[in-house]
Amino acid sequence: MTQTPLAITLSLILIALSMPATAAAQSTAEIEKIRAKVQTLAASKDSQVEVKFRDRTKLKGYIDSVEPVSFKLRDPKDGTSQSIAYAEVENVSKASNGVSKKTWLIVGGVAAGAVATWLIVKPAVCDGGAQTRGVC
Repeated sequence: MTQTPLAITLSLILIALSMPATAAAQSTAEIEKIRAKVQTLAASKDSQVEVKFRDRTKLKGYIDSVEPVSFKLRDPKDGTSQSIAYAEVENVSKASNGVSKKTWLIVGGVAAGAVATWLIVKPAVCDGGAQTRGVC
């Protein structure tokens, strides 16, 4: 019976020692992915980006420069730049300005549905134009 707690303790120690190496490998791959995305977005200097940090905060601005460990983001309001480490970032994307394409598609679909419903319901309600009440 004394071997079981010893075996469990050794197993837990081995698992605990192997976890940081796996997490570091994943975060390195994620950092490289974020760095590549920043470099792609930095190519167009006039487009605004949105940076989402690991602590769920967001920042918008323009990418001024890209460095090996970090990049500089310029605030559009006051023009100040701050250095942001890739390890702090969860996601970088082009900032959405105004109404998105998805919203326009939804509005268009609702309008098309309303017109189609009107074209189908009106003849059924109006009985071919013989009635003169309501919407007829």
